[in-house]
Amino acid sequence: MQDSQILSVFQEPIPSQVATPPQAAPVFDACQVGVALRAVMFVETVMAVGAMYGAASPFDWMVRLALLTGSALPATVFWLVAACLLKRPLALLPLPAQYGSGVLLGALAGLYGCGMLALAGLLMPAPWLASASSGALLAAVLVAVLALRARGRMPADTAARLSELQSRIRPHFLFNTLNSAIALVRAEPAKAEALLEDLSDLFRHALVDQGPSVTLGDEIALARRYLEIEQVRFGERLQLEWALDPAADGARLPPLLLQPLLENAVHHGVEPSPTGAQIRISTQRRGSSVVIKVTNAVPAGPGPHGHGVALANVRDRLRLLHDVQCSFQTVYKNGLYQVRIEVPA
Repeated sequence: MQDSQILSVFQEPIPSQVATPPQAAPVFDACQVGVALRAVMFVETVMAVGAMYGAASPFDWMVRLALLTGSALPATVFWLVAACLLKRPLALLPLPAQYGSGVLLGALAGLYGCGMLALAGLLMPAPWLASASSGALLAAVLVAVLALRARGRMPADTAARLSELQSRIRPHFLFNTLNSAIALVRAEPAKAEALLEDLSDLFRHALVDQGPSVTLGDEIALARRYLEIEQVRFGERLQLEWALDPAADGARLPPLLLQPLLENAVHHGVEPSPTGAQIRISTQRRGSSVVIKVTNAVPAGPGPHGHGVALANVRDRLRLLHDVQCSFQTVYKNGLYQVRIEVPA
């Protein structure tokens, strides 16, 4: 299958998987680029509004804003860096302690910003208490917003897990899988046993809470099991091709992310075609990012049909985990349908 006409050329196959245990997630995460940008914009907006008080003219407002920015910007960067560096230790604390730590870091950041201006001789006398209070208040708002954002991930993960479990226990899927196993029991008992083990693993992954993220290597391993089940069902009609980069296996993804993409590829590519179709899975590390592509041939016609619920779910879960550091694209061209995902390495 030549999919260079869609996005880019697949890498040569390098099969390998690396699994690492999931990490504890803090109640707020300041390590993402999107979070840092929004935090700086929020603080600068507050400073711009605050500079309006007592400003006699636009020029006076700009002078006041420049002075406040000289304190607020270093303080905001200090808070973001400190919160990011302390991400893992904070995750081990109880929830109230995590909130309190974020606010305390905000107070320290306010003192830091005030100290920078005091050393430059721009604040005489230095408003230490006001700076610490302002930093704590702004940090409290940021922590609350980030905590709400983190909570927003849980319903999406829960809905996705239920959706995947439902798709796996659909009567036709379960019936076809068990029917295939029964047909293999006498002729090829080892193959029937492997088929049932794959089915068991799919159910186990659907029911076990794996945390907010898993490695790409884990997702690939689960994808192989699912496609091995479908391979028994469709035989030569399902043509698989893997192009895997071991350097990409450590990238973090929401659990069960690849499963709906592969189900769509089978449902829209292999099932409707009497001669079958090819599905190609590619991973590649490019600098500080990892590119994942799932490509499938589509039978002649107007193109793949569907409501797009699975794709929308995948897109939303990616954004909740990686925010602006990820991208999700779908392209249909010349009988090929491709999903392209890019996440931090």
